[in-house]
Amino acid sequence: MRVPSRSPGHRSGPPVTPARRRPRGIARPPVAAPPDLAAYRDAVAELLVEVSALAGVSSAKARQVLIDQRLREPAIMQVLDATSQGLVGARETLLLEMARYQPNERSSAADLAALVRIYLLSRIDVMWWRDATTFLTDSEVNHSAELVDLEWLRRRDLLQFQYTEQPRTIVGRGVRALRRRMLPDATPRTAGLLFRRARREVIALLNDIGREFAAATPAGTPPLWVTSLVRSAEHQYRLRRLGYAAMVPSGHCLGWAVDVEMAWYRRFGARDTLAGLLLNRQQAGEINVVDEGQAWHICLAPSATLRLRRAYEAEMGI
Repeated sequence: MRVPSRSPGHRSGPPVTPARRRPRGIARPPVAAPPDLAAYRDAVAELLVEVSALAGVSSAKARQVLIDQRLREPAIMQVLDATSQGLVGARETLLLEMARYQPNERSSAADLAALVRIYLLSRIDVMWWRDATTFLTDSEVNHSAELVDLEWLRRRDLLQFQYTEQPRTIVGRGVRALRRRMLPDATPRTAGLLFRRARREVIALLNDIGREFAAATPAGTPPLWVTSLVRSAEHQYRLRRLGYAAMVPSGHCLGWAVDVEMAWYRRFGARDTLAGLLLNRQQAGEINVVDEGQAWHICLAPSATLRLRRAYEAEMGI
């Protein structure tokens, strides 16, 4: 497809002076190095130990002092300062999340330390995709040309992972409840996808992981199971009202984050295998991983999008 020229054409006025070359011997201004994500994750792990030690209700003031100090450490500050909220906004959001935290069965944050871990590690997503546009409404997700309908691909056997959709009717919810009573461990305990749509690059990533997982596990191990894909900001706030640890801003609302089932694979002796595959990809810089207990949150790195877009097009014969 031909890209329209952005040239403004001929304009009247004084001639444009060609840009001069930089004289030799004059140094270019230094370019800031990207944040060290390994150092960031290590610093977050150290912070979590201290948060766990101050988990009591009476320690709220001490926790705030701790957060104020630790977030200003260079390894953490560099990442938070590079997000759309900046260091100050990230700090205020984290303190507010901690103040409002109430443990419940729906939340992936089993305790206060887990809440801090999920929030801080998911800020890597927000830093990577700070210039991406958020899907604000359910309608935007359902009609976006940037997203592909998974059902169309599944019917053509083009997916290397599984998912289930949320029941839309009372009858559907009743059937789901009956199936869970009759076969409680046949599938993961998940509400299912509200939106069965995803970016092409994310589909290629999940297919890649799905093939690798299948090759590394014994016959009979279920395929990779995806529990959440793209969400609208509208839906993210619905989840928050229901008690889920749905962080904002979120990579889900940008279309670059997904959740994959983990706990269910213990029944098949494959949970650690899947964890190793995901952590290896994180170490290679392809994804960010956040342990959320039953499921793990993963977000695609911008540096991997070109390769995965080409992989998607090759798989689909585009």
